[in-house]
Parts: sequence; structure tokens; C-alpha cells
Amino acid sequence: MLKNYPLFINGQWLEKKETYEIINPFNGEVAALLSKPDKSDVEAAVVSAEKGFHRMKNLHTYERFDILEKTGDILKRDSKDIAHYISLEAGKAYKYSLIETQRVVNIFKYAAEEAKRIHGETVPMDIAKGFENRTSFYLRVPVGVIAAITPFNFPVNLPAHKIAPAIAAGNSVVFKPSINGSITAYFLVRALLEAGLPENAVNLLYGDKDTGEAIVASEKIRMISFTGSPKVGREIMSKGGLKKYAMELGSNSALVVDKSANILEASRKAVIGAFYNSGQVCISLQRIYAHKDIEKEFLEYFIKETKKLKIGDPLDESTDIGPIISSESKQRIIGWVKEAVKEGAKIELGGDFNGNLMNPTIFSGVADKMKISCLEVFAPVVSIVPFNDLTEAVRMVNDSIYGLQAGIYTDSLKNALYFVKHIDAGGVLINDIPTARADHQPYGGVKESGIGREGVKYAIEEMTELKFVSFS
Repeated sequence: MLKNYPLFINGQWLEKKETYEIINPFNGEVAALLSKPDKSDVEAAVVSAEKGFHRMKNLHTYERFDILEKTGDILKRDSKDIAHYISLEAGKAYKYSLIETQRVVNIFKYAAEEAKRIHGETVPMDIAKGFENRTSFYLRVPVGVIAAITPFNFPVNLPAHKIAPAIAAGNSVVFKPSINGSITAYFLVRALLEAGLPENAVNLLYGDKDTGEAIVASEKIRMISFTGSPKVGREIMSKGGLKKYAMELGSNSALVVDKSANILEASRKAVIGAFYNSGQVCISLQRIYAHKDIEKEFLEYFIKETKKLKIGDPLDESTDIGPIISSESKQRIIGWVKEAVKEGAKIELGGDFNGNLMNPTIFSGVADKMKISCLEVFAPVVSIVPFNDLTEAVRMVNDSIYGLQAGIYTDSLKNALYFVKHIDAGGVLINDIPTARADHQPYGGVKESGIGREGVKYAIEEMTELKFVSFS
């Protein structure tokens, strides 16, 4: 009998008769059921979180530290079980699911430490005539109830990036994960409660668009932290009204391979960047601009390294690439690939499916207005485009609605510094792929890649308000 995973509202696990199905993307089978909330459940969760906030903001720093530290320890203990469910419901190769669970442990440990470092500054008021003899400063105070809305592709890491800093800062959370990502959400909430988090401080609602809209429209929600698409981000902001927002909205990340680069190293790392998690990563490497003098050599290395990847069952520990998340995504990707070929692009490798498994796909002859280049393909699809000089390469990288992260491989300091200065992105990586992300770095983008920054320290800044105090 399939397990029905319950909601967590007002300190209680609630199993509902109406359910969603979690579909295993590898074989199409129903893996589990999720209790489906109704409108009253959403309202109850928000009211509960409001009560939880009053408890959270009064917790001492050492208490928040202890909760976060213990949560990390519990997640470490349960890491293999969590990794299993990441692979089962999100299709991520098990070896990478295990890495994700370790990253989550670290995020909670980082958050525990950063909880100790939330402080303000003195403000010298006597620089303005008439404000002499004042002692003034500001404090950082928690925002309130935060809605954490997360996608399927990193079903425990991305929630941790929202929930851990929220708790560190003294906020409460209403958590809505993706349907394919909700088993791991259950494990995460269970770990928080076991670690001693006040029961009203986190509320778990599975759900679809209707659930999400009801959450974001609530006036009791003071901030929304969302990872997803620009389209949904706009809808959230239009329905959410006057709130704080942190939005990570994806990209079509680019890598420049200069003629002075270590081509073999660049090709090996680019394979990881382009095909990790079947390309279903916000900073997946989608566009590679190779200098015309080394383009053919780079392409040969890149194809050779790509052919080493094993595609198959994500629960097999030797698998490198698992399935695309859904049949809907598969049909969209097939349409984009066919359209690119029709418009003159050439498939150098892959381009086809075996069930829900897409073979790693490498294109040449891609124009910048093709969907596989200018939009976020969210699939194991990458294009190789030649360039004549760095100025042209930078122009092509910047010719995008997105600006999350970009990378360059070069041995020229001059070219590296030019790249840093002129690339319009939230993160620039030298001699690395744009898919690289450390969980403590400031992470976020410009243009349609979003607003705000994640990375525990920087997320805490987003999740607090400044309160000015002056003694006369």
C-alpha cells in the first residue's frame, strides 16, 4: 500500500483523504501519495506560523544555534534514506543525491554559526547639526512569517537555503515544496522538529498552483523566498503585493573557453556543468563559446568526455544521468530540439530519448535566438558556438534575458579581468564552470534571473529588517 505523506499544520501531522500522486520519473510508476490541503488548511498553516513567529523571535541566539546544529546532525544520520528518496522522486543520480544531503548538513551548520553573527552598527548622528548628544544604532530583527516555495530539482538543498537562514534570524516558515520533492520535505520538517524547533515555527503544505497562490496572497506572509521560473516569479509578485521577495529564477548559463585555456580541463568540467542532473539545474551550462582557434579541438574532447557518462536508473550507484522529471517536460524539450534542427542547428551528439532518459545532447551551428540558446532548456542540452575575440564572446554571453552566473577558462589575467568587468551576471567564475555553487557564497542573479541573494549569511540579510534606535 502506498504511503500517504501528511501535512504538518499547527503542530500536528494531518493525513487527508484527497491526495496527489508522486510519480517516479524513471519508470512512470506512482511512488507515494501526498495529502492535499484545502483552503482552510492553508489558512490554518499561516495562522500557526504567525503564532510560531512570536515564539521564534523571542528565542535566544544559543537556542536557535542548538536547533540548527542538531538539525544538521539528524540530517547527517538520515542522509542515505533522504538520498534514496531524492533519486526516487526527482530522478537525480544517487551519487549526486548523496552529495546533496551532505550539502544540506553543511547549510544547517553554517546557519547555526551565522545565527551568532546577526548584529547592527552604531550611527554617528552628530554629523548633522541639531542631532548632537545622541547615541544611535540599528538592530537586525526578523521579518516575520516567510513562505518558502521550492522546485523539484534540489528537493532538500533548496528548501534548506530558505528554511535554515529563516530560523537563524528568528522567523517562522510556511513551506511549500514541489510535489516531486515532497517526500524529502517530510524528512526535513521531521528533522527540524526532532531538533527542538517550536512546532508552530514550521508548517508544511504540499500542493500545486492553487496552494501556492493562497499562500502568497495571505497578508500574514511577510516575505516570499521562491526558486522557479521568471513567469511564475512575476505571478507571485503580482499576487503577493507589498512583501519582501527573494527570487531565484533560473538562467541559460554560459561558459567562454579562451584560446589560452586548458582545453582538456575545460571540457571535463563542462561535461559536468552541462549534464549534471540531466541539465535540470538553474545554473546548468547551456551555452559554450569557444575561441575559433580551438573550437574543433574543444568539441572533440567534449564529445569524448560526454560519451563516458552512464545513463540509466538513478537508484543505481554507477549512474551519472537520470530521467527528465515529467512527460510534459519531455515533450517541450523534443519540440525545442526539432525546432533548432529545422532552423539550421546541427546535432553533434544525442538528441534522442529512451523512455524519459534523454541522451546528452550537443549542438553546433546554433543561433542566439533559438530557444535552446536564449531560453532555459532545463535538459541535458548544450550548444558550442565559436567566437573571434573576447569582446564578441562577452557580447554573446550578455545577449540574454538572464544573468545568474557565467564562467571563463583562460590563462590571460587581462582577459579574466575584462570578463569580470563586463559580464552582466550575479556571479563570475574564472577557470571554472558557471554551474559551481558553494552553499556559503552570495548566490543570485540580475535581469530575469531574479532578485535578492542566497547563501546563509546573505539570506539572513534578506530575511531581517533594520530597526533604528536613538537615545537623546
